[in-house]
Amino acid sequence: MTLAIYQGSPVMGDPEAALTCLERQLSTASAAGASMLVMPELFLPGYNQPALHKSLAQSLNGDWMQRLRHMMLSKNCGVTIGWAERTEAGVFNAATAIDRDGNILGHYHKIQLFGDMEKRSFVPGDRYVIFDLDGIRTALLICYDVEFAQHVHALAAQGVSLILVPTANPTGYEHVPEHLLPARAAEMGISIAYANYCGSEGDLSFCGQSLLVGPDGRYRAKAGASPALLIADLSAEIAPALRSTQLTDLRKVQPYVS
Repeated sequence: MTLAIYQGSPVMGDPEAALTCLERQLSTASAAGASMLVMPELFLPGYNQPALHKSLAQSLNGDWMQRLRHMMLSKNCGVTIGWAERTEAGVFNAATAIDRDGNILGHYHKIQLFGDMEKRSFVPGDRYVIFDLDGIRTALLICYDVEFAQHVHALAAQGVSLILVPTANPTGYEHVPEHLLPARAAEMGISIAYANYCGSEGDLSFCGQSLLVGPDGRYRAKAGASPALLIADLSAEIAPALRSTQLTDLRKVQPYVS
């Protein structure tokens, strides 16, 4: 299966500009044979836009999702996108995976809210979402979620082999794509697709470095600090000796009490 991962500058809280950008990227991804395009966190209406998160948030049946689902039908490529969702329980930092036929495959709420802005804007999620993507058992996480080995381990233990991650990783946190994500992937023998912003939004700058890392911890594709559309294949062969067996090898021990 081929994935596309978009890295671009924020659209400064303009949902119409975001949808126009998304449609353009979908056309390119589809022409390259991608089954799924992964977009950054809170692409609608924007990440560093706390004044808009509550005022512009929409429901799962709202205009944004209806337009996205219709868009898939003409592009022959699915999309995974981060957005602000309004529900009766509050506003969530959400990610939704939609297939090429406009069907919702998975819908997820960010569990690990990062920093004061996110905690003021959103209610935290409390469950994982797992679905089939072209025969691959797939899950969604959002940004900070994937930095927790516990969450990646829990998904791998349920048979997940691919995690799609919309993110908004700031400058100064380059250790996440450079070190943590290859480690998370190699530990659990899974692939991780990570779509970040580049450039800046208000007082926040983003480090880029969107990527697809394979179950051997090696990059299948990786962006720098500039706009990019990565196209990467998941089917690369991996030597059996390089596949992690930690899930089956882990020995449980009793805690030491002095």
